[in-house]
Amino acid sequence: MRTQSRRSRRSPRRLRASLAMAAAGTLLLSGCWTGAGGTGSGDSIDVLMVNNPQMMELQKLTAAHFTRKTGIKVNFTVLPENDVRDKISQDFANQAGQYDVATLSNYEIPIYARNGWLRELGPYARKDARFDQGDILPPMRQSLTGDDGKLYGQPFYGESSFLMYREDVFEKHGLTMPARPTWKQVAALAAKADAAEPGMKGICLRGLPGWGELMAPLTSVVNTFGGTWFDKDWTARLDDKGFKDATRFYVRLVREHGQSGAAQSGYAECLNNLTQSKTAMWYDATAAAGSLEAAKSPVKGKIGYVPAPVERTESAGWLYTWAWGLQNASPNPDKAWKFISWASSKEYERLVGETFGWADVPAGKRASTYEIPEYREQAAAFQDVTRRAIAEARPRDPGVQPRPAPGIQFVGIPEFTDLGTKVAQEISAAIAGRQSVDSALAKSQRLAEQISEEYEGR
Repeated sequence: MRTQSRRSRRSPRRLRASLAMAAAGTLLLSGCWTGAGGTGSGDSIDVLMVNNPQMMELQKLTAAHFTRKTGIKVNFTVLPENDVRDKISQDFANQAGQYDVATLSNYEIPIYARNGWLRELGPYARKDARFDQGDILPPMRQSLTGDDGKLYGQPFYGESSFLMYREDVFEKHGLTMPARPTWKQVAALAAKADAAEPGMKGICLRGLPGWGELMAPLTSVVNTFGGTWFDKDWTARLDDKGFKDATRFYVRLVREHGQSGAAQSGYAECLNNLTQSKTAMWYDATAAAGSLEAAKSPVKGKIGYVPAPVERTESAGWLYTWAWGLQNASPNPDKAWKFISWASSKEYERLVGETFGWADVPAGKRASTYEIPEYREQAAAFQDVTRRAIAEARPRDPGVQPRPAPGIQFVGIPEFTDLGTKVAQEISAAIAGRQSVDSALAKSQRLAEQISEEYEGR
């Protein structure tokens, strides 16, 4: 145990400053200034968002439906996940006000709220009866609430994680998926499904470096194998048996039965592999089901969905939402709320259902979505499993031991973006065969110990 004299202590002010500096430095190094924010004046707002498929649909629908109705033009800047996080953190940390609204997750929102970077949304929601705040699922509301009990985000969609598999391939080859599989059962099935069809691998798992890429599914595996990033006293535990067993299992599974180029495969690549019949199984976000069951999807009706595999815990699915955050420095908060309330509304869900198909609805956030007959019919394959996974997610108690901070697939502290990405780089290198898992975790443990020195004794 480290002595008090060896611990480095930073004040909340220094933590905020270091986070802002880290965000700016990362952005400059990455050179990802893509798109352009507007002036934030007049009848327009500026929105910075991630480039996932449902967000792209929102962009297509905004001018004809939101702008035409309200007169408010929306200037979108759209970036890949890692890049958009860097740009959001720089703009919001500096309170530059270049962007009024940004897509933030339930990881960032409590941290940003604590630092005073977000405007409270509760008063807007209470005045806007049509928005129906009470319809938002409780886990989503809670995950977007700050330490002060106030609401700082509205979900665009909510998700957990589950296992997706080709039901038709399993049936053809005599394979049976358990209703609630363990990871060891999944590994055995991956071995049998590997090359069952020409060009098909047994499973796809993220290997792309990034705290929100590789580390999201891997951390959920770590939890159910009995591991944790930190114990309740903030001691780093990446070299403990549970973390090692989970990481060795994950790396071995993806190397033996996973996709080619796994070390550079993230969510988008695995979605593409399952859609193009290049993999028999995929463990990832429940939000993927909307794309898989879309009207033009070549695998529509061929996919089965079961809960996240487990080992030592009863459930293992993560809890995540892409949500809208309103920058405190925004010069247009009222106009920004009109956009947020529309983009997260029942009205918008119906618009998506009628325009693109009900399986594409950004679900997982409203109880009423699961009562819509058209949605229940078109999303029948996955909607019950998704809602149950969200309800069973335990962000404050995801493993077998007490945790010092909330989070299932992340640790809810500002430093995790840097720590998680650096650890992901080490483990991705193990997936690529450039080093052993033990070597990767030894380096990762040293990185985590630096965080321990900041937090032990708090």
